[in-house]
Amino acid sequence: QVFLVSSSQVARILPLRIFLRRRKMARSAQHGSGRVVLVAAVVICALHGLPGMSPLSATRSPLGVAMVDAGEEAAPPSFVTKVVGAAAQGATAATVAAVLSAVTEPIVNRLLVKRMTFGQAYNEITFKLVSNFFLTTFPTNMLKFPVFEVINIMLSFTSLSGSVRGVVNGWLFCTIMLPVTNYRFRKSMGWEINPALLYQAYVPTVTRDIVYGWARGFVGGALNSALAPESAFGKAAVFGIVVLAACIISSPGNEWRGYTLQPKDRKLPFAEYFKPVNYVRSTGVGATIMGIALMIGMLVTPYAEMLFGYLKEHMVLGLGVLVVIGGVVGAVMKQ
Repeated sequence: QVFLVSSSQVARILPLRIFLRRRKMARSAQHGSGRVVLVAAVVICALHGLPGMSPLSATRSPLGVAMVDAGEEAAPPSFVTKVVGAAAQGATAATVAAVLSAVTEPIVNRLLVKRMTFGQAYNEITFKLVSNFFLTTFPTNMLKFPVFEVINIMLSFTSLSGSVRGVVNGWLFCTIMLPVTNYRFRKSMGWEINPALLYQAYVPTVTRDIVYGWARGFVGGALNSALAPESAFGKAAVFGIVVLAACIISSPGNEWRGYTLQPKDRKLPFAEYFKPVNYVRSTGVGATIMGIALMIGMLVTPYAEMLFGYLKEHMVLGLGVLVVIGGVVGAVMKQ
């Protein structure tokens, strides 16, 4: 049977479809802004529950220093005190780094795996991609950063040298957190999450992380001894240079990881993937982005601690700011 539709019926159907489509877009934008507000609220609540997070808090004590009553002799920092303090410090740094990583990681991963130029990678980055990827970087950072800091503190109780501790730290951290790293990588590339591939590229990744950990310990010790920075900016600048150097030193492992992570249907031949121009671009731009991002993170983290401390004392104001930010984000995503 053939059903005939008159022009007047078409005229009535089309506006309805347009209306439904617009309502669906509006709902998706509201959901996006709602997720941003929810994640930000979780940030405040998580940091609110950590002891001594804010410099403005009366209960705050320096990292690794046990609190004592006035007039008592300060007790030496215990293992548990240092571990808890390191986890709290890692949580603050994780929040700052999550914002930076949401912008930088999609670019760096496209340079590494797709072998794009910086301009091509930058043109693929949109506000929607960055805001959605932040919903991945924040919870994964809340796992990765405290774990890294806790491993560091635990190894500080050993007699291992700085460079050897870096090697052990790199091996332990990679082995424990590789599923999180690969999940985050695939999200940044917009690829399907396959649980069977969460331990993909273990050998190149653990090689890279071991070399990176050793390089950070070795270069960091050498530069801090030679330059002895005293100001906050000087320490952050040296830290950024250390990260830059460590990324370059460990870059062969990173390139090996990138080659292994290529999709089978779009895998570049070995000779094409490892062209010198591709290696220099991927390593140079990627290491520079990481060095600058972590330097900025080190500078911003104390202010982030102050902000979280203020929001801890003024929760109503903090929630009001979150609602405004969510509204702005939703309006931008709706366009």
